[in-house]
Amino acid sequence: MIERNVGTDFSAGGILPAVDKTAYVHPLAAVIGAVRLGRNVMVAPGASVRADEGQPFFIGDDANIQDGVVIHALETELAGQPIPANRVTVDGSDFAVHVGKRVSLAHQAQLHGPCEVSDDTFVGMKAFVFRSRVGSGCVLEPGAMVMGVTIANGRYVPAGSVIRTQAAADALPLITEDYPMARLNEGVVHVNVQLARAYRERDK
Repeated sequence: MIERNVGTDFSAGGILPAVDKTAYVHPLAAVIGAVRLGRNVMVAPGASVRADEGQPFFIGDDANIQDGVVIHALETELAGQPIPANRVTVDGSDFAVHVGKRVSLAHQAQLHGPCEVSDDTFVGMKAFVFRSRVGSGCVLEPGAMVMGVTIANGRYVPAGSVIRTQAAADALPLITEDYPMARLNEGVVHVNVQLARAYRERDK
């Protein structure tokens, strides 16, 4: 389902998602409001990408949003006035949620804006990101929780960890070639780009 958001005192209504012609949104997924989906994005069944409170959302090329993923955000304005604390600025533009290129959001992961997840990062099953920036080339292992911090490029968050202070974020281990999930995201991205293409071809 791809539909416009409703108007409220905290968001302009009637905004239809901008979906690249090469992206695929499964009929059992929901993409609502000021959402931009880039090239080859795959949105799987049961995903909810709902920009009806905070907006806009940006999902970069070759990203995937897997089954049961939820992307939502705190309100980014009230009565026409912006709420800066609930926005992230990326390349000079403000977003409620910004997801970079080749990002994988695995089954039942949750992103709640304001947040940014940068290029080539894997967000594992049931992981949670809120009020945070996650660098490029990172791995959030399943069940990891990241709140109110900035994670540097090339770090991983061990499964089940709760990262709530910047000191804890700064102490996260670096991804090295012997890290078992170092190359996981490459395969996940490949699979989902191919799935997006195949589902589009099937439904022509």
